Amino acid sequence: MDRPVNDVVEIRKYKATDASIWNDFVGTAVNATFLHDRGFMDYHADRFQDHSLIIEEAGKVISLLPANQKDDVLHSHGGLTYGGLLVPPKYSAAKMLEVVASLHDYLVASGIKSFFYKPSPHIFHSHPAEADLHALVQAGAKLVQTDIGTAIPLRRRLPFNSLRKRCVKKATKAGLEVCESHDFQAFWDVLSAVLQSRHQTAPTHSLEEIILLADRFPDAIRLFGTFDGEQMLAGMILFDCGMTVHAQYIATADTGRDLGALDLLVHHLVDEVFNNLEWFSFGISTMEGGRELNIGLSRQKEMFGGHSVMFSKYQWDLI
Repeated sequence: MDRPVNDVVEIRKYKATDASIWNDFVGTAVNATFLHDRGFMDYHADRFQDHSLIIEEAGKVISLLPANQKDDVLHSHGGLTYGGLLVPPKYSAAKMLEVVASLHDYLVASGIKSFFYKPSPHIFHSHPAEADLHALVQAGAKLVQTDIGTAIPLRRRLPFNSLRKRCVKKATKAGLEVCESHDFQAFWDVLSAVLQSRHQTAPTHSLEEIILLADRFPDAIRLFGTFDGEQMLAGMILFDCGMTVHAQYIATADTGRDLGALDLLVHHLVDEVFNNLEWFSFGISTMEGGRELNIGLSRQKEMFGGHSVMFSKYQWDLI
């Protein structure tokens, strides 16, 4: 049930007929990406009990909260890596304090006992937008998880280390070439084989899901590969999030690893394709809820000139 909290700020549950209102706001929010568009969020709507919120003031949307509910716990949407309170360019710290106070009242009235909150890391902000963290901590939220990701600052990046440089030269000498591809099946074959042999796991998305999302967001979801003739030796599915491009999936065949196929691919992407953006994100290198760092994976990303970025989670117990 929608419950106005006070005479100024009103919070209501998102419904399907709000999709255009939601998406229009996402397009202007400084800490939102296309992942927060309902066309992305709703592809797996059957897996989550959506409890996203629209926050309004005097009839105007001032914030969104992508979320789902499980029992009496609210989660920053479980289908997304990040996504806290999404805000427009002009949004004061004082207003955020007011919104979080109103959010507390709404959640308590809705029977929610705890809220797990995953803010957007700063590399996905077009303008700094971290007043939510101050307001939540002031309201009693506690930091409960930190995952370390790695990102390259593209406009002030450090050079590859000597090993990565040698691998780029090796791949170039072998005649390998990098180009954009639409052959998701070929990449999925490489990715699935790597995940199964090394980790006994499968990709988070199915092939059908990633093709569906790429059809919905053709400018944002792109596949690049390193090829030896027609054979894909390494590939990346990239999510173009505006200021930041994020490597959602990375995989290299055994023959490609020996030839430096991934090194050539990263070099091409950061040097030519996305050099006009701010950040190239490799994603996280932690496991077990952030408690264990995959040191080898983290070092490999750092060899490309990457630096640590925190992906955090807060727990807000309401009663």
